[in-house]
Amino acid sequence: MADRFSFSIHATDGKARTGTIRMLRGEIRTPAFMPVGTAATVKAMKPESVRATGADIILGNTYHLMLRPGAERVARLGGLHQFMNWPRPILTDSGGYQVMSLSELRKLTEEGVEFRSHLDGSKHMLTPERSMEIQRLLGSDIVMAFDECPRADQPRDVIARSMEMSMRWAKRSRDGFDSGGEHAGRAALFGIQQGALDEDLRKVSAEKLIEIGFDGYAVGGLAVGEGQEAMFATLDFAPGQLPQDKPRYLMGVGKPDDLVGAVERGIDMFDCVLPTRSGRNGQAFTWNGPLNLRNARHAEDSAPLDDRCTCATCGSYSRAYLHHLHKSGEILGAMLVTEHNLSFYQQLMAAMRDAIGEGRFGEFASTFRRDYLAASS
Repeated sequence: MADRFSFSIHATDGKARTGTIRMLRGEIRTPAFMPVGTAATVKAMKPESVRATGADIILGNTYHLMLRPGAERVARLGGLHQFMNWPRPILTDSGGYQVMSLSELRKLTEEGVEFRSHLDGSKHMLTPERSMEIQRLLGSDIVMAFDECPRADQPRDVIARSMEMSMRWAKRSRDGFDSGGEHAGRAALFGIQQGALDEDLRKVSAEKLIEIGFDGYAVGGLAVGEGQEAMFATLDFAPGQLPQDKPRYLMGVGKPDDLVGAVERGIDMFDCVLPTRSGRNGQAFTWNGPLNLRNARHAEDSAPLDDRCTCATCGSYSRAYLHHLHKSGEILGAMLVTEHNLSFYQQLMAAMRDAIGEGRFGEFASTFRRDYLAASS
């Protein structure tokens, strides 16, 4: 029988690692980028097209799916994989971040978070136990512990109290996951390190998570407005506080140069809405920096988005045509640029995996930064 969950590191280069996560629904090559399928869809993409870009795993959103169409309904319809036609691994977030950022009239207690839906104002309660139940009903492969994510600019005592509560919630998440019967026997559970930018708080958080024991560990509480310099400063120490032999997941990151800098600091997994959201808004990512396709300079440019990119968009469509589609508000523009952006992100991850395996990651990273940051439109 295939592994429920295992992680093997194939090569390291400095702090950067490349390896493989093996699960029942397939292998995940690391460093891995997970396209975000918030509401059981990666926006503007068919699932088979997402796979064709090179994605091994996608992310689903507990908060959005519990509100619509409802976790119980998804379960009755065969689970999230069957519902959305994605047979490979799915990671689901816990819903905690969205409750904090999207919900009106929320009330936070030790028990959990009471909130009103941003859709219709209906009242809900999300606790560690309910989050585990929802993720089980969805059929998630990688389940995230329920936590609170405070802003990094909060006072230290506020961040410390929040972190301590998140660690108590992590233990309740562990217990709730383990009571999940058959699902617990085939899925994995990740804990989430908190502590904002504070090295001592993050160390305490890591120690508490390790004591509980998880299949993987996320670095939470970053990419919430603190800026790249502060994020990298935290990543200089945070991944090293987590177990060497488990995957490390940086939640909600990021721009291509964020990914390279985070892999450089020991991160193995990422997710972010940026490539899909930017694709819908006419921004394309390339090896030579981002392009704003609405700019008039592209109106008569017959070149592809990126002559190094192997995606179908770059093989068939010009910057001029994509400029026209976005200026005209045509849906095809969003589809084609999203396909390119997701393909570019996966090509970047593959290039990093190759560079680590060949012991030339430092050279790759410096060349990437030179080309990517030198020019943009």
